[in-house]
Amino acid sequence: MTNSLILTMIFYSLGMAGGQLLFKLAAMHLAQRTPASSVISYLNVYLVSGLFLYGLLTMLWVWILRSVPLSKAYPFVALSFVFTPMLSKFVLGEQLSPGYFAGLALIAAGVVVIVRT
Repeated sequence: MTNSLILTMIFYSLGMAGGQLLFKLAAMHLAQRTPASSVISYLNVYLVSGLFLYGLLTMLWVWILRSVPLSKAYPFVALSFVFTPMLSKFVLGEQLSPGYFAGLALIAAGVVVIVRT
Protein backbone atom coordinates (compact mmCIF):
# COMPACT_ATOMS: atom_id res chain seq x y z
CA MET A 1 0.00 0.00 0.00
CA THR A 2 1.51 3.31 -1.06
CA ASN A 3 1.77 6.41 1.10
CA SER A 4 -0.57 8.28 -1.25
CA LEU A 5 -3.25 5.60 -0.80
CA ILE A 6 -2.82 5.75 2.96
CA LEU A 7 -3.20 9.53 2.88
CA THR A 8 -6.26 9.20 0.64
CA MET A 9 -7.88 6.80 3.11
CA ILE A 10 -7.09 9.16 6.00
CA PHE A 11 -8.63 11.99 3.96
CA TYR A 12 -11.70 9.76 3.44
CA SER A 13 -12.01 9.26 7.20
CA LEU A 14 -11.67 13.00 7.81
CA GLY A 15 -14.39 13.58 5.23
CA MET A 16 -16.67 11.12 7.00
CA ALA A 17 -16.09 13.00 10.25
CA GLY A 18 -16.82 16.28 8.50
CA GLY A 19 -20.07 14.84 7.19
CA GLN A 20 -21.10 13.81 10.70
CA LEU A 21 -20.35 17.31 11.92
CA LEU A 22 -22.56 18.71 9.16
CA PHE A 23 -25.35 16.30 10.14
CA LYS A 24 -25.08 17.42 13.77
CA LEU A 25 -25.28 21.06 12.69
CA ALA A 26 -28.32 20.17 10.56
CA ALA A 27 -29.95 18.51 13.57
CA MET A 28 -29.25 21.56 15.74
CA HIS A 29 -30.84 23.73 13.05
CA LEU A 30 -33.87 21.43 12.87
CA ALA A 31 -34.33 21.51 16.63
CA GLN A 32 -35.56 25.07 16.15
CA ARG A 33 -38.38 23.94 13.84
CA THR A 34 -41.88 23.04 14.96
CA PRO A 35 -42.99 19.43 14.53
CA ALA A 36 -45.62 20.59 12.03
CA SER A 37 -42.99 22.04 9.67
CA SER A 38 -43.09 20.78 6.11
CA VAL A 39 -40.59 18.23 4.88
CA ILE A 40 -39.03 20.89 2.64
CA SER A 41 -38.27 23.06 5.66
CA TYR A 42 -36.07 20.23 6.97
CA LEU A 43 -33.66 20.86 4.13
CA ASN A 44 -30.99 23.24 5.29
CA VAL A 45 -27.51 24.08 4.07
CA TYR A 46 -25.90 21.73 6.60
CA LEU A 47 -28.01 18.73 5.64
CA VAL A 48 -27.64 19.29 1.90
CA SER A 49 -23.89 19.83 2.30
CA GLY A 50 -23.55 16.66 4.37
CA LEU A 51 -25.46 14.61 1.82
CA PHE A 52 -23.38 16.06 -1.02
CA LEU A 53 -20.15 15.32 0.85
CA TYR A 54 -21.23 11.74 1.52
CA GLY A 55 -22.00 11.32 -2.18
CA LEU A 56 -18.50 12.49 -3.08
CA LEU A 57 -16.99 10.27 -0.40
CA THR A 58 -18.85 7.27 -1.78
CA MET A 59 -17.22 7.84 -5.15
CA LEU A 60 -13.82 8.22 -3.45
CA TRP A 61 -14.38 4.99 -1.51
CA VAL A 62 -15.11 3.07 -4.70
CA TRP A 63 -11.96 4.55 -6.24
CA ILE A 64 -9.95 3.47 -3.18
CA LEU A 65 -11.33 -0.07 -3.42
CA ARG A 66 -9.97 -0.37 -6.96
CA SER A 67 -6.46 -0.52 -5.51
CA VAL A 68 -6.78 -1.68 -1.91
CA PRO A 69 -8.32 -4.89 -0.58
CA LEU A 70 -11.43 -4.20 1.49
CA SER A 71 -9.83 -5.93 4.48
CA LYS A 72 -6.98 -3.39 4.40
CA ALA A 73 -9.06 -0.32 3.52
CA TYR A 74 -11.96 -0.77 5.92
CA PRO A 75 -9.98 -0.26 9.15
CA PHE A 76 -9.37 3.32 8.00
CA VAL A 77 -13.10 3.88 8.42
CA ALA A 78 -12.44 3.42 12.15
CA LEU A 79 -10.38 6.59 12.06
CA SER A 80 -13.62 8.48 11.55
CA PHE A 81 -14.46 7.32 15.11
CA VAL A 82 -11.35 9.24 16.17
CA PHE A 83 -11.79 12.31 13.99
CA THR A 84 -15.52 12.84 14.64
CA PRO A 85 -15.26 13.32 18.42
CA MET A 86 -12.21 15.52 17.96
CA LEU A 87 -14.14 17.75 15.56
CA SER A 88 -17.10 17.82 17.94
CA LYS A 89 -14.79 18.96 20.73
CA PHE A 90 -13.10 21.73 18.77
CA VAL A 91 -16.02 22.91 16.62
CA LEU A 92 -19.03 22.29 18.88
CA GLY A 93 -17.32 22.54 22.25
CA GLU A 94 -18.39 19.06 23.36
CA GLN A 95 -16.53 17.65 26.36
CA LEU A 96 -14.42 14.48 26.15
CA SER A 97 -13.04 12.72 29.21
CA PRO A 98 -9.45 11.49 29.54
CA GLY A 99 -10.76 7.93 29.25
CA TYR A 100 -12.41 8.86 25.99
CA PHE A 101 -9.08 10.10 24.65
CA ALA A 102 -7.47 6.83 25.73
CA GLY A 103 -10.07 4.91 23.76
CA LEU A 104 -9.48 7.07 20.70
CA ALA A 105 -5.75 6.39 21.00
CA LEU A 106 -6.43 2.64 21.07
CA ILE A 107 -8.49 2.88 17.88
CA ALA A 108 -5.74 4.86 16.14
CA ALA A 109 -3.10 2.38 17.36
CA GLY A 110 -5.15 -0.51 15.99
CA VAL A 111 -5.22 1.08 12.55
CA VAL A 112 -1.45 1.61 12.69
CA VAL A 113 -0.93 -2.06 13.56
CA ILE A 114 -3.09 -3.16 10.61
CA VAL A 115 -1.29 -0.87 8.17
CA ARG A 116 2.14 -2.10 9.26
CA THR A 117 1.28 -5.81 8.85
